Amino acid sequence: MGQLAFAAKITHVPSMYLSEMDGPHKGCRQSAIDGHREISRRMREAGVRTIVVFDTHWLVNSGYHVNCAPHWEGVYTSNELPHFIKNLPYSYDGVPALGHAIAQRATDAGVRTRAHDSTSLQPEYGTLVPMRYMNEDNHFKVISVSALCTVHDLEDSVTLGRAVREAIEKDFDGPVGVLASGSLSHRFAQNGVAEEFMHKVWTPFLENVDHQVVDMWQRGQWKEFCGMLPEYATKCHGEGMMHDTAMLLGTLGWDAYQGKVEVVTPYFGSSGTGQINAVFPV
Repeated sequence: MGQLAFAAKITHVPSMYLSEMDGPHKGCRQSAIDGHREISRRMREAGVRTIVVFDTHWLVNSGYHVNCAPHWEGVYTSNELPHFIKNLPYSYDGVPALGHAIAQRATDAGVRTRAHDSTSLQPEYGTLVPMRYMNEDNHFKVISVSALCTVHDLEDSVTLGRAVREAIEKDFDGPVGVLASGSLSHRFAQNGVAEEFMHKVWTPFLENVDHQVVDMWQRGQWKEFCGMLPEYATKCHGEGMMHDTAMLLGTLGWDAYQGKVEVVTPYFGSSGTGQINAVFPV
């Protein structure tokens, strides 16, 4: 029997990679990198060897999709921010059987989902950036799930999250971690002023709402948060319309979840967006 052993909402800001490079921004995201390494340590401590990432940089326009290739390897440059993530090498193993089980369980629940294991499709940086800091030694096998969903209902993403847990518990063997890879508010700084917003959120309104949301998570106010998620995702420019968060909460029980979130990397602004690393107790 498999077990959902760990869950978290994580940042994947490309300035984490920039933070490694010599130059004016060297070290600027060390706190976020340290948060990823702490999450990795905790997953290892929990016996996790497989990670499912809900990736808000994998854009899909129809259906839900799971990238569960047996192996990925390459050199990645972001088409969105090529001056931030350039020539990032990666090499990770996947889990085709679990990917297909997730797709089947979700489809059986009424949410059409396809698993891709024989494909040239490579992961996006919502998966690659966290794995750079959490999985340097290839300790974890990885599955990536599309979570930049352009024409999808949040309710379907909740159903997909439930299917992920069902597949883990009924079709898999071993502890699994799930990671919602995406920001809170996600209004990028306007072109031409990005540099001055490197460490800031776009508006005080967005920052204040984000802080209220994190406070709700820490208090365990899940019925209230789940009720406001669709409007929050729209009015506060949630990354990927916050489908990653809906999937994460789907795995945890949605509005019946009773955990109180622990913040690992305190909330911070990045290029106008609101970011955090936070553990959702299972």
